[in-house]
Amino acid sequence: MSLLRFTKEGIYCPQGDFYIDPWKPVKYAVITHGHGDHARWGSDHYLAHEASKPIMQSRLGADISIETMPYGESKIINGVKLSLHPAGHIIGSAQIRLEYNGFVSVVSGDYKIEYDGISTPFELVKCNEFVTESTFGLPIYNWLSQQQIFDNIKNWIAGNQRQQRTSIFIAYSLGKAQRLMKGLEGSGSLLVHSSIDRLNNAIKTAGIVLPDTKVWNVDTPKVDVQGNIVILPPSLLGTNMIKKIPNGAVAICSGWMQIRGNRRWQSVDAGFAVSDHADWQGLLSTIKATGAEQVFVTHGYTATFAKYLNEIGINAKEVNTQYGNDEEADESANREKEGGI
Repeated sequence: MSLLRFTKEGIYCPQGDFYIDPWKPVKYAVITHGHGDHARWGSDHYLAHEASKPIMQSRLGADISIETMPYGESKIINGVKLSLHPAGHIIGSAQIRLEYNGFVSVVSGDYKIEYDGISTPFELVKCNEFVTESTFGLPIYNWLSQQQIFDNIKNWIAGNQRQQRTSIFIAYSLGKAQRLMKGLEGSGSLLVHSSIDRLNNAIKTAGIVLPDTKVWNVDTPKVDVQGNIVILPPSLLGTNMIKKIPNGAVAICSGWMQIRGNRRWQSVDAGFAVSDHADWQGLLSTIKATGAEQVFVTHGYTATFAKYLNEIGINAKEVNTQYGNDEEADESANREKEGGI
């Protein structure tokens, strides 16, 4: 038995007649989170976690038809019991639990199992079949703890401040930016790009408390910037806008910095492996703990990861989807909104 089909429109639940994170417009779309590769424009009706609503309205339009649910509550759709459970990925991210005739499926979307200080912590959900990402599904990807990551970042900031340098962080606008803001609160004044500020304002309408920030632009006075912290989206990396920040030191924050650093750090000063996805051990421990008899592996190192799961006795299948690097998907959306900036 299965409650899921992988179709040209997206992940479909035939018993309930709805889709989860479809990549083409459908009548009823259940959304795991607000990143651009999972929440796409054009569907007739959306269902998402309550904290994702203002994010999706900011990105897809205020007039979209959307209903919301909190974590843990359930809804019956054509006989299928549906509930949302924390994925720990970003604010409002949810795993979608489906139950029908005693059979349970969970579509995890993107997930992270360590608490990041701002997203609702990940909740393990037992199931018969589990859909997992594999963005960092290789053994090389093993993250430092949240404490270690931010100790390293704060030490870098302190060194910059001793030299009167401005610490500039490249981090995508939804998820990573807010995580940095929370983790660096108190380390200096926080300035953010307008694309990040726009999402911050949307998130605040859902009742989420974020640190105080100021909007940075090329006309921001030097005295307001020097020695402080500026958070910018990846679309600005290498542009003249960054060069206009006086005495700046630039760091990239991305899980890819674990192994891709040498290639991408040529024009920056530092890189930190900060990821909103589970690492290799996080993926494996989660999949084993769900107890799922069938695992579907989506975006990332799908072939390699599915092969490994089968080798250790977990029935896994690689599936093709249109999910991808949320950084790339989100920043292309930002460029469109910001007129190419």
